Parts: sequence; structure tokens; C-alpha cells
Amino acid sequence: RLVYKMEFYDRFLNHCEALKKEGKSIIICGDVNTAHKEIDLARPKANEGTSGFLPMEREWIDKFLSHGYIDTLRHVIGDEPDNYSWWSYRANARANNVGWRIDYFYVSEDLKPHISNAYIMSDVMGSDHCPIALEIEI
Repeated sequence: RLVYKMEFYDRFLNHCEALKKEGKSIIICGDVNTAHKEIDLARPKANEGTSGFLPMEREWIDKFLSHGYIDTLRHVIGDEPDNYSWWSYRANARANNVGWRIDYFYVSEDLKPHISNAYIMSDVMGSDHCPIALEIEI
């Protein structure tokens, strides 16, 4: 099942690359269900074998970024810790900020100079996720 997921991601990357070859700028937003780096979840060691933080999932994000895409939040805030967009409903995880950053805005390299801000709105309630934002000046 996970292999199928990786094949789907590769087809997605190929589609994005085809759009870039047509001269289009790319903005991707969504829940990718993967915390990319240890900094992107509160308890990386405890989740090493958990789907959403498996090596092959994280490697695919590395592969995607290596094709000229930018993780806009990390571009803006660098390695600032404790920035999560999802929390389990269990064990008061949100109140304790024991979360995962699994929602992203990625942009193609040509949009990098236009990124003015990216942030997580963790104070917005209503779901186990919170909104994320990207501001681009064009």
C-alpha cells in the first residue's frame, strides 16, 4: 500500500514538472500527511515507525524539494521549533502543543523572491488541523 502511495507521489511530481516546463509557476497547498523533518513533530523518536514519519515518506519530500520546490514556512521561519498544524484529539495534545506539521505550502523556485510571509494559525480551532497561510507579492 505504501509503495502505491509513493508511485502516486511520483506521478504528482511528474505532473508538476510538466507544468513548470510549460512556464507555469506552481503553488501546492495541502495536508500531505508526512512530517518532513524531526523539527516538524513534537516526538520524533517515539514516531520513527509511524506512518507519516517513515523514512521513505520523508525521502520523497526530499526528492520533491530537490526538484526546485520550496517549503515556504521553513523558508520564512527557518528552524524555529514547535510549529505544528495537526494535533491528535487524545491526551490534550493541542493544549500541550504535542503536534505534527503535516500541512504545507510548497512553491516553485521562481516564486521564491515573491514569498512575503508564511505562517501557521494554531489559535484557529474547529478541527484537529489548523489553517496555514502563505502571502505572495506579485
